[in-house]
Amino acid sequence: MLTNYFRVAWRNLLRNKVFSIINITGLAVGMAAVMLIGLWVQNEYSYDQFHVNKNSLYKVYNRSTNEGVVYTWDVTSGPLGKALQKDFSEVKNTARIYWSTERLFNYGDKSIKAAGNDVDKPFLSMFSFHLLKGNTAHALDDVNSLVLTEDLAEKLFGKEEAIGKMVMVDGKGNYKVTGVLQNLPSNTEFSFSYLTSLEANENTYGNNWNNNTYYTYVQLQQGVSPEAFNKKIEKEIIRYVPGTNTDVFLYPVAKQHLYSRFENGKPSGGRIDTVRLLLIIAGLILLIACINFMNLSTAQSGKRALEVGVRKVMGAGKAKLIAQFLCESVLMAAVAALLSLLLVWLSLPAFNQLVGQSLTLQILRPGLWLSLGVFILLTGLLAGSYPAFFLSAFKPVTVLKGANRTPGGTLNPRKALVVLQFSVALVLTISTLVVYRQIRFVQKRDAGYGVNNLAEIPIEGSIRQNYDVIKAELLNKGVVTAMCRNSLGITIDGAFSSGYSWTGSTKEDENTSFSRVGTDADFVKTTGVTLLAGRDIDINRYPYDTASVVVNEAAVAAMRLKKPVGTMINMNGTMRTVVGVIKNFIIGSPYEAVKPMVVIGTNYWTYNIVMRFGHQYSTAANLRQAEGVFKKYNPAYPFTLSFVDDEYGQKFSSETQTATMAALFAGLTIFISCLGLFGLATYMAENRSKEIGIRKVLGATVGGIVAMLSREFVGLVLIAILIATPAGWYLMHRWLEGYTYRTEIGWSVFVFAGLSAIGIAVFSVSLQAIRAAIANPVKSLRTE
Repeated sequence: MLTNYFRVAWRNLLRNKVFSIINITGLAVGMAAVMLIGLWVQNEYSYDQFHVNKNSLYKVYNRSTNEGVVYTWDVTSGPLGKALQKDFSEVKNTARIYWSTERLFNYGDKSIKAAGNDVDKPFLSMFSFHLLKGNTAHALDDVNSLVLTEDLAEKLFGKEEAIGKMVMVDGKGNYKVTGVLQNLPSNTEFSFSYLTSLEANENTYGNNWNNNTYYTYVQLQQGVSPEAFNKKIEKEIIRYVPGTNTDVFLYPVAKQHLYSRFENGKPSGGRIDTVRLLLIIAGLILLIACINFMNLSTAQSGKRALEVGVRKVMGAGKAKLIAQFLCESVLMAAVAALLSLLLVWLSLPAFNQLVGQSLTLQILRPGLWLSLGVFILLTGLLAGSYPAFFLSAFKPVTVLKGANRTPGGTLNPRKALVVLQFSVALVLTISTLVVYRQIRFVQKRDAGYGVNNLAEIPIEGSIRQNYDVIKAELLNKGVVTAMCRNSLGITIDGAFSSGYSWTGSTKEDENTSFSRVGTDADFVKTTGVTLLAGRDIDINRYPYDTASVVVNEAAVAAMRLKKPVGTMINMNGTMRTVVGVIKNFIIGSPYEAVKPMVVIGTNYWTYNIVMRFGHQYSTAANLRQAEGVFKKYNPAYPFTLSFVDDEYGQKFSSETQTATMAALFAGLTIFISCLGLFGLATYMAENRSKEIGIRKVLGATVGGIVAMLSREFVGLVLIAILIATPAGWYLMHRWLEGYTYRTEIGWSVFVFAGLSAIGIAVFSVSLQAIRAAIANPVKSLRTE
């Protein structure tokens, strides 16, 4: 019986080629979109799930309250990890990680730069990064131990054995290769090409309770409740820093990729919001594709009514008819699924480039085909359920008399489904437009400094000892107009401190977290930051500026200073004098308010050079001359320069990626909806061919007939606009509330989305309407 069902289904599919092609195309495009989203979502959920100890691995966070606002951050002080392990038996292991650092590796005549991390010894035992060669427990025992990924090892040693080789690092000392790691998978938050012992540089990086410099990870003993343990360690910092109200808590490593955002001290989402958005879009795309199937199937009810009547007269029951029609929809879903696999395979390279991943379609994996089978069955049942019950309900006496069973009324189910289709498509369109509007709005926000013609170079090799002559030569050549040394990149908010006090401060003020930037001289001139009061730091002209500080507007407000210049600040035991006030500039997220910042004078805490190129030469000429100067005084290192405007642009990458994906899939929903409209218009033109012929004989114009055929569909789109406008406004208003710095939605978004929908709908319907209107009326009337 089942075989017969599918045989009949295949015949019907071939008999109605136009509608079959439209249905299969719509389903295939929808299913392909769902598969692509599914691959991406699966990858997102897999981040850092491969660690054997994932259920006992946690990242340490700080949390403090200031003026009723709870702040949360994941950069911790140096002693915290070891203190937790010493004070609590529930802690099995701890490991700190210092910022990603780019270093130069020399072996023989090979010189390669690579980025990696300094880590504590237990890191490799805690995390499941597979060591191809070496001993996991002892690979980082010595201060000069070096663990390389297989890619970096191959670049340095080729086919030679890497273990035991001595490598010169940064021209300062030889490190012994003690391990070779398998290349890191793409689904991890960690990113490094080498690991070395943190012990060697611990004193350089800083190791006191008031400076937050490291990421700290904790492995708990088996069976320990993280909730209960968090209550125990909450006041751990107070043991060592009396008076502070900064507490600590552990957060699962397995959640750090998807649930990284905190609001008022509590997890409040993160990348999971994008994942959920794409899952909703996937569901809506599939729903719209299924609606197409339902509409086109019920639109052909007149053709299938006689068949149903005959089958019922011959003894077929309602259940068998439902089974027949469901088999047809499942068969069509199966054909569409095979086509969708081809579409996914063709589009995957471009999709990978969009999402920045290396997703693959593993055709030979049994799980794929099992999932695909379930997907086909569910899609077929969803798409075919309404048509099956609708068609099987025909009364044989009625249909055999020739009565039309097509549902009528002002808003019959078919029209309602069209309205639903376009409502969904419009909401997605409105959402995409608002996301792009928000991104453009923030991109136009004043960064607070001149990002153009600004470049950065890491201080490495011989640059530090030759800095003065390098700077003088670049200035004399006119290559740069200003140059300074900084602690970190100008776009990196990577160092924080608290515990500061000043005249008039309270105990609660000591919990205020300040962003810290170190510089030597010409910071204001180089970056283009606006100086509001006082002067810039210049340790060359004012040697005592190593005890000076410049604060931003946010710091002045947080400290409630009326005359900030001259104020003495106790910064964890070091007294510093405020010599200047600068305008707020964006160093963290451009979507958020600027935080309090201190720019301190220093002649040692500098790892980055910032240069402002002049206009005397072209950018290419400036780069050539700058490279020549740096190679002259630092010949062992390659010239590594980055432009600040590119780095600043990276702050928008996540939102831009989300917006692009939303635009892509919103476009697909519109395409599928219009495909359905085209199919319905085709059916309508065929069904009303005699009416059109009579109207033409009576003098109707082509334009009038096209308007008549398009009017109904335009009306449905207008209803969809009325539904989608408030729904889209509400959803995007809620979304924008998550940003401190946000745009207004504006009426133009809804006008553009509405007019676009009407225009696309009219175009889709008009293609078939014009064809029907210009047809020879003799052909449609000659049977009368």
